[in-house]
Amino acid sequence: MSAEHADTHRLSWRRLRALTLKETRQLLRDKSNLMVGLFLPVVLILVFGYGLSFDIKNAPVAIVSQDTSPTARDVVAGFHLSPYFTVTTLHSMDEAHRMMRSGEVEIIVYLQSDFSRRLAAGNATIQVLVNGVDAARARMLEGFAQGAIAQWSTKRAAAGEGSAMLTPAVRLETRLWFNEANTSTYFLVPGLIVLIMTLNGSLLTSLVMAREWERGTLESLFVTPIHTGELIASKLIPYFGVGLAGLAMCLLAGKFLFFVPIRGSLLLIVLISMLYLVVSLSLGLLISAATKNQFLASQIALITSFLPALMLSGFIFDLRSVPFVVRAVGSVLPPTYYVEALQTLFLAGNVRGLLIKDTAILLIAAIVLLVLIRKNTKKQLA
Repeated sequence: MSAEHADTHRLSWRRLRALTLKETRQLLRDKSNLMVGLFLPVVLILVFGYGLSFDIKNAPVAIVSQDTSPTARDVVAGFHLSPYFTVTTLHSMDEAHRMMRSGEVEIIVYLQSDFSRRLAAGNATIQVLVNGVDAARARMLEGFAQGAIAQWSTKRAAAGEGSAMLTPAVRLETRLWFNEANTSTYFLVPGLIVLIMTLNGSLLTSLVMAREWERGTLESLFVTPIHTGELIASKLIPYFGVGLAGLAMCLLAGKFLFFVPIRGSLLLIVLISMLYLVVSLSLGLLISAATKNQFLASQIALITSFLPALMLSGFIFDLRSVPFVVRAVGSVLPPTYYVEALQTLFLAGNVRGLLIKDTAILLIAAIVLLVLIRKNTKKQLA
C-alpha cells in the first residue's frame, strides 16, 4: 500500500478543520439555511407557545386506601368501573409519589384510615393528586375523578345513606403536581423544543450530501486524501453549532417569555439536547447520503423525522391512549424519549431512573445512525 493511499485511511485534524471551514462558509453563504436554523426556532416557539392548547384523555390512577371498610371500597369502585382510568392499588403514599414522579401514574386518590368514621361524622376527606404537566389533560382528569366520586355519592344518597352532594359529608382536596399554575404553556414549550431540534437537525442535513451529489462537488472530494470520517464530521459540525444556537434561543424564550420553570439540571437539559441533536443530524445525513436528491431527501426527512416527532412522540397524544400499533411505533422513535426527558427535567426535576433510560436509548440511536452513515458514505461513484 502506497504512503499516499495509506494517508487516506488516517484521520487528519488539518483536513477536518479545512473541510469544516468549507462547510461553515457554505452555510453562511446559504441564507435560507440560516433562516431555517436561527429565525424559524424563534417563530415556532412564539406562534406555537402562545397559540396552541390540546385536550386528551385517559390516564393510570393509583388508589391508596388505608381504610378497608365496605364504604371505602365502594368509593374506589367508581374508579375501577370508569372507562377513563386504569387502576393500580397501592398501600403506601411513598410508592404512589414515586410512581407519579416517574410518570407511571397521573392521579393519586388517597383515603385515610379513618375515612368511614369521618364520613359518619360528616367531615370525611378524599385527597386527589393530579399530574398537571399537561394543563388541559389535568383539568379533564380532575373532572373525571370528581365524577367518579360524585357517582358514589349519588348511589349513597339513593340508598338513603346521605346527601347527593360531596359536601358537607365528603370534602374533595385536589392538588396539581409539576404545574401549579395549570397552564398549557408548561407542557407545550418542552415539546416545541423537541420539534425545533428535530427540524434543525434532520431537515437541514438531509440536503447536505444530496446537494453535493447533484452539484458534482462530492465527486471532486473523492480524488482527495480525505477520510470518510472527516467528510461525515465536517458535514455535522456546522449544523451542530446552528442547532445549539437554536436550543439556546428556545431555552431563553421558555424561561423569560413563557416563564416555564426548570426544576431539573440545566446542564442535563443541554447534554441530553446535544445527544438528541446528534441523533437528528445523523438521521438527516443518512437520508441525504442514501437518496442523493435534495427534493426526495427533504420529503423523506419530513415523513420520517418531523411528523413522527409531532404526532407519535407523546407531545400531542399520550401514547398510553392510542392503539397498540401506534404506541409500538412511537416507542422506538428517539423523539419519544427526548420529549419525556425534557418534560421531566423542566417540570419534575432530576428523576434519575427515567433520565438514565432516556439517555441510554438516545445514545444507542446515535451510535446506530452514525454506523449506518459510515456504511452508506463510500469514496466511490454509485
